[in-house]
Amino acid sequence: MSSLLAMEHVTQRFGGLVAVKELSFEVQPGAIDAMIGPNGAGKSTVFNLITGIYRPTQGTIAFDGRSLTGMRTNQITTLGIARTFQNIRLFAFMSALDNVMTGRHARRHATLADSLLRTPRARGEEREVRAKAEELLRFCDLAGAAETYAANLPYGAQRRLEIARALASEPKLLLLDEPAAGMNPREKDDLTALIRRIRESGVTIFLIEHDMSLVMRISERITVLDHGEKIAEGPPDAIRANERVIEAYLGKPA
Repeated sequence: MSSLLAMEHVTQRFGGLVAVKELSFEVQPGAIDAMIGPNGAGKSTVFNLITGIYRPTQGTIAFDGRSLTGMRTNQITTLGIARTFQNIRLFAFMSALDNVMTGRHARRHATLADSLLRTPRARGEEREVRAKAEELLRFCDLAGAAETYAANLPYGAQRRLEIARALASEPKLLLLDEPAAGMNPREKDDLTALIRRIRESGVTIFLIEHDMSLVMRISERITVLDHGEKIAEGPPDAIRANERVIEAYLGKPA
């Protein structure tokens, strides 16, 4: 099976700092994969490389058989990659519905002139965008919050709203950066169920997460980084027993 995402020998330097070093891994279509590692291991840098925020110093990144090198973030979104962020980035004083509608921007075709003149194409597209946003709110268990300001939603609901907005761009690959950060156990259970529903809908999931119980419960394959280098890769049981992983998290005994 051809991989959906492939990084090959990717290095990212910031001056004298090597944030990612010779990193290679693949994500297969339909997977729920994870990347873990201690703070500062380079995980968020990897997401920024995939989404075009950074351009790799060396190495290649391919998505669905196409090189992402040199592409802008909006081009990568249009190709089919969406992401959430470790720190929630919602429009706080817009409704939940409007937040999700903004995520549809990459799939809109009406021109500025269409919008200004209120042409049939613009009106039809607005109806389609609204209907899709309402569908995604239901999918993410937020149907009752459509008109609520994002800032007034409970924390777990804000996390799900950010995921709904990312899904509005119709991604093939969804990158989740610390989706369970700050959640209570009930919210984590809801998140786990949502991630599984997203995969069942045909979207591949790749997540960064510090909550090991969630990672081990939901992931099929895990890549482990330490100081920007891959130190282990494999299914949860193998990662759980890997001595280098244990050492990276707990320290080497004296």
